Amino acid sequence: MPDPRIAAIRDSLSTHIHGKPSAIDSVITCLIAGGHVLIEDVPGVGKTTLAYALSRSMNCLFNRIQFTSDLIPSDIIGVSIYQKPESRFVFHPGPIFANVVLADEINRSSPKSQSALLEAMERGLVTVDGESHPIETPFMVIATQNPVDFESTFPLPSAQLDRFLMRISMGYPDAASEKAMLKSGALHYDDIKIQPVVEKSDIEDLRELAREIFIEDSTYDYLHEIVMRTRKHPGVAVGVSPRGTLAFKSAIQASALVDGRDFVTPEDILRLAVPCLAHRLRLQERHGFEQDWNAAAEIVEEITESVAQPHQVD
Repeated sequence: MPDPRIAAIRDSLSTHIHGKPSAIDSVITCLIAGGHVLIEDVPGVGKTTLAYALSRSMNCLFNRIQFTSDLIPSDIIGVSIYQKPESRFVFHPGPIFANVVLADEINRSSPKSQSALLEAMERGLVTVDGESHPIETPFMVIATQNPVDFESTFPLPSAQLDRFLMRISMGYPDAASEKAMLKSGALHYDDIKIQPVVEKSDIEDLRELAREIFIEDSTYDYLHEIVMRTRKHPGVAVGVSPRGTLAFKSAIQASALVDGRDFVTPEDILRLAVPCLAHRLRLQERHGFEQDWNAAAEIVEEITESVAQPHQVD
């Protein structure tokens, strides 16, 4: 059985995000693993609602940043303003200082603004005028991209993509789920009333539990072999980095905890290989973000099918 706190978060999100158990579990897994998630999907499928519902379920601060072509780094991280009465500069935090940050349509801003997220996502702090300002934990960025409208966009560079633990898609709800959504009558996430089911301290406790999830040596070998083959595949120019490997390990441990187990199985690796690894591959031939990701996903699936699972070797 999953930890009751995980079950409470899942039940809370499922009440407001209909028919998306896989996306819900992926976001919870990212949260417990201490990672960030990139959701690429068409507008209106519940990406913002998912981020908002997650923050309210944890009694956390939620901020939404709409990325546009004229967005500048100080609009994200904040700015130091000179206070004449005090004769000094005082830092005014930007919207990145929240527990759950929705970076909406992240690829619509310039690379300079996108890079403003890098330090925050990697280290949980920002540096302005040589002074570091930590962001309260838990801290999670949920970024979105629209796969349909790519005019006037700036594709995320590899360094930025590597900061995301997962890249997922939500998709349209099934008929029964969409009918249930219609009956609920809530059009905007501000209309949703969500009571906290856990506190911030519970998330830190869950992260500690995830780090203790057992991984057998043969499972380590299985994970490592998959990663190594991404670096040797003829269609891949740059495979999964050591940072990506460590992130993948954290994800499968968190996934096991979400499933209510104290050990990792090969199925955890198979289930998370594409969302955790495909966006980290740089292909030999590039055709655009969506096409590249689909091709990378096929390569990851090909690799996982070619590697024998533990205890299945003759």
